Amino acid sequence: MMQVEAAVMYAVGEPLVVESLELEAPRAGEVLVKIGASGVCHSDYHVVSGQSGHDLPVVLGHEGAGTIVAVGDGVGELAPGDHVVLSWIPFCGECFFCTHEQTHLCKAYIGPLWAGTMTDGSNRLSKDGQPVRQLSMLATWADHAVVPAVSCVKIAPSIPFEVGALLGCAVTTGVGAVLNRAKVEPGSSVAIIGAGGVGLSLIMGARFAMAGRIIVFDVSLEKQALAIEMGATDFVVSSDNSIETVRDMTDGLGADYVFEAVGLVPLQEMALEMVRPGGQVVFVGMAGNDECMSLSAASITRDEKLVSGSMFGSARTDRDFNLYADSYEQGLLPVDQLVTRRYGLSDINEAIDAMLGGMPGRGVIVFDAGDDA
Repeated sequence: MMQVEAAVMYAVGEPLVVESLELEAPRAGEVLVKIGASGVCHSDYHVVSGQSGHDLPVVLGHEGAGTIVAVGDGVGELAPGDHVVLSWIPFCGECFFCTHEQTHLCKAYIGPLWAGTMTDGSNRLSKDGQPVRQLSMLATWADHAVVPAVSCVKIAPSIPFEVGALLGCAVTTGVGAVLNRAKVEPGSSVAIIGAGGVGLSLIMGARFAMAGRIIVFDVSLEKQALAIEMGATDFVVSSDNSIETVRDMTDGLGADYVFEAVGLVPLQEMALEMVRPGGQVVFVGMAGNDECMSLSAASITRDEKLVSGSMFGSARTDRDFNLYADSYEQGLLPVDQLVTRRYGLSDINEAIDAMLGGMPGRGVIVFDAGDDA
């Protein structure tokens, strides 16, 4: 057993507690990772707010990168010293979805992912002998984590950990939705609803795809500067006239592609009105499990509007994490510009409050960058 510092959630709606936990050594098929950086994402807050109904206590954090310091039996493709991005949707490589290039839909690990255990149903974290769960088999709001080897994607040591961490969720979710799901064409018009971490990643993806016009909507004018810096050609404060605004900017037709990055049904319904006939709407934000929307069936048929969702950027992580990392190093995806706030683990509750306050960009928990022990 080793002692680790972790942010633990004990009750819904209450502040997280940063304290020492016991961490068991990695078992077969697992690795011990020293976390270098971890993002602060709304998906983590879905647990804090009780929306996800996760079993407690749990260590949150699903967006992380770090250095492998030990490996369990049977782990041959990874070694101590390797730098890795952690994937919160690992895949088996053998099921229908994996063999049809839809690894992001693999359900092989869905049980432990939802339960907050390792793949064998047990836990590696504990407090005074009592098990503590880990979000998505990761628990990156801790200075070390034991994770399944299948959750690790090796990356170049030249990639900063805070960049790697955001590749693990926000960047892949946004850029992947543009490139993998929508397949945005050069010169096209794109409208993006929401300029949070995922929305900004959608902007990056649209610019990478060489979209001709990138129109971004958000309720906060404070997000304008960063949205423009990331590649938006237009920034509009959302209003009751947003649909007309898009049409005015696109010769009265509507945008070729519309991405909704917030996960609110009224905004998803608005996206359907923003897209041109023959265009494509992609829902990237995650609405509540019990929420439904009203669709104009005749309009979808008559205007041939394509409506789809994109989960985790429809990504194959062993390919896309490194593709996006290489593109970052080439200056094509300015992932580092997403990071506007850095915190220590002890500041985790402040980081959550800042995220909920709608501050521009992303907050990242940065851990000790010393040796890899």
